[in-house]
Amino acid sequence: DEIGDMPQPMQVKLLRVLQERIFERVGGSQTIKADVRIIAATHRDLENMITEGHFREDLFYRLNVFPIETPALSERSEDLPILIQELLNRQAAGHKGRIRFTERALQSLKLHSWPGNVRELANLLERMLIMYPDQVVDIAELPQKYCYLDVESYQPEYPEALLERDMLNDLFAATADESDEISSDDAASTPQSNNINNNSNGGSALSLPQLSDMAADGFDLKEYLAELEVQLISNALQHHDYVVARAAEVLGLRRTTLVEKMRKYNLGRDE
Repeated sequence: DEIGDMPQPMQVKLLRVLQERIFERVGGSQTIKADVRIIAATHRDLENMITEGHFREDLFYRLNVFPIETPALSERSEDLPILIQELLNRQAAGHKGRIRFTERALQSLKLHSWPGNVRELANLLERMLIMYPDQVVDIAELPQKYCYLDVESYQPEYPEALLERDMLNDLFAATADESDEISSDDAASTPQSNNINNNSNGGSALSLPQLSDMAADGFDLKEYLAELEVQLISNALQHHDYVVARAAEVLGLRRTTLVEKMRKYNLGRDE
């Protein structure tokens, strides 16, 4: 490995092994025949080193029988997901957890120049395995030097639609039993039965609109879901004294996702 870093006295000895296929052990005097094939690797420009007098030309041509040039990682960014998966599989034996990268985290990594090539990538993956076992790694979890995308500006449509769908499922699951037992007239007399969430901290709870109201006046579903999301996040933050990690766990969100939503809705202790 790294044949270009070999000192010249050692280059002479290796050339003899390749030409005559014989060598002596260190401290020994007996000549031993060598029946081997040599695979040498380097990141240096050996032809340029020959011109500068740092590498033997005869050794270069002995080694350069069947050259294989591998492009740098920065020149094949499309291979990054495949390499990441392979390296994670190799490192799985030494770590208990597994990690997965979000699409935008992968896009950010593809923009890196990777001066350390695959070794740099392997070191980054090992660091992420240690810090975030069994978690999804987003841009916010990456070291600063690998962050090339603005989290706020990267908003794919599919996750947003998926979030709305999940919120709708939770919303109707929470009220399904009540809607079978309580008529609209009874519901009007007992407004608490329609609350999607009872705020034990004294905050007001959002009520589920009646179908008759929706048909008559129309209904802005996105606005309602946004109000519901703000209320649930506020309740969770207040209940856990604004400890974001605890609130995120209760809401079933990653901490970084909750932080993004707090910025989006301008939620904080002094809201």
